[in-house]
Amino acid sequence: MLTIELPAELEARLEALASEHGQSAGALVREAVLKLLDDLEDIAAAEAALAEIEAGHGQPVPLEDVVKAFGLED
Repeated sequence: MLTIELPAELEARLEALASEHGQSAGALVREAVLKLLDDLEDIAAAEAALAEIEAGHGQPVPLEDVVKAFGLED
């Protein structure tokens, strides 16, 4: 369990938004933290892949190949 202290204005905004969406403030905070962690992990993976390519240990894949490989064509 984690406890955080928020400035009153931020807490009021969080409570208002939670109420508007029919969720608890805790649920919104958990969702926001999960999204942030996912984003940071994605960024770290992308930076590691770029470092490998820049070091000559990998090759970039053209966007067109990715689109085809995942069936994302229009």
